[in-house]
Amino acid sequence: MAKKNVIIIGAAGRDFHNFNTYFRGNKDYNVVAFTAAQIPDIDGRKYPAELAGDLYPEGIPILAEEELGNLIKEHNIDDCVFSYSDVPYNRVMNISALVNAAGANFMLLGPDDTMIKSEKPVIAVVATRTGCGKSQTSRKVIEYLMEKGLKVVAIRHPMPYGNLVEQKVQRFAEVSDLKKHKCTVEEMEEYEPHVVRGNVIYAGVDYEAIVRAAEKDPDGCDVILWDGGNNDFSFYKPDLTITVADPHRPGNELSYYPGEVNMRLADAIVINKMDSASPEGIQTVRESIEKVNPDAYVIDGASPIRVDDPSIIKGKRVLVVEDGPTLTHGEMKLGAGTVAARKFGAAELIDPRPFAVGKLAETFEIYPNIGVLLPAMGYSDQQLKDLETTINNTDCDAVIIGTPIDLNRIIDIKKPNTRVYYDLQEIGKPDINDLLTDFVKKFNL
Repeated sequence: MAKKNVIIIGAAGRDFHNFNTYFRGNKDYNVVAFTAAQIPDIDGRKYPAELAGDLYPEGIPILAEEELGNLIKEHNIDDCVFSYSDVPYNRVMNISALVNAAGANFMLLGPDDTMIKSEKPVIAVVATRTGCGKSQTSRKVIEYLMEKGLKVVAIRHPMPYGNLVEQKVQRFAEVSDLKKHKCTVEEMEEYEPHVVRGNVIYAGVDYEAIVRAAEKDPDGCDVILWDGGNNDFSFYKPDLTITVADPHRPGNELSYYPGEVNMRLADAIVINKMDSASPEGIQTVRESIEKVNPDAYVIDGASPIRVDDPSIIKGKRVLVVEDGPTLTHGEMKLGAGTVAARKFGAAELIDPRPFAVGKLAETFEIYPNIGVLLPAMGYSDQQLKDLETTINNTDCDAVIIGTPIDLNRIIDIKKPNTRVYYDLQEIGKPDINDLLTDFVKKFNL
């Protein structure tokens, strides 16, 4: 039987994982190309031969998703495999329609064909959307487990935007490792909070190799913590799945792919940000849980904020800088910086768009609904420079840094600024500690 020609539709993450777990070494298929979306400047590369395996001695090209229809016809494609996350259902089906109209099958690979089994117990922290609060939930899980005397190794959803061969397996144990691995701002935002708290985190491209390294980490490993990205489902077979939902975007938990998958797979669901969400939004999320996963453990949560210096905010005209992906494909209209501006009495939020330059100006064109917030985009040196220039150009009194890392460490902000911090705070019972106590007993840890 002739091989089926395949295109994997992706965004430098799930697409590579789907290839590695399902297609690499599979002689029934010929993967012609990956296509790229969501992340800027990742098309035009190759998935290298060193990672692609013996069937692909030339590697696999990564092309722009805009070319998909033509590529299907040009290469007689049989199957197109949709492989990225945090996408509204209508967009998923728009792409499906394009694929079908060009003559190919549209595929979604599921957990059984893509989840890797670890030798260690696995806790997966996933979400219904980007920006729900997975990272702070992961940190809370790790803190509880460390208090119980356990060694926890975190593994983060991939963000391989550099040299893919060098990024095959990455280990971060101290802040200097961020520079060693040439991390983008987006990567630092995810890895640094783990490292400064004293736990090791892995990431990279080949998640089979990554988990095997994590299981044998030189500092020890009792539990693997999957710290998911966007709203993707876990790359590893979890023994406990915790899904974080966001009442600021009520209803999205049942209308985004694969967020609803995570709702249905969850053993426990954290309704986060209840301190700043509307009662109606919270109730909508509760009704969604009751509809698709009524047996899930439901944990109420808040994300209280604190700042270094409230006086920098009070009565001032402020520029609010927020986490980039949360504002872009996460479509959030506010973040921790916005909450801080309201809480500490900012006089006005200044619109950065008239002052935006270069790549940041392009970001506002691509995502016109961001509004008066500034996304901390830093996928490249040029984006970082444009971020620095835009902040310093903006006619404001002060800057609120609502990102998970201190931007002062990597760019020169010439205006008075203060940083926002936030952690998960459970409300009442049950809480995560109750959940983990049962988990530890179950696995005799």
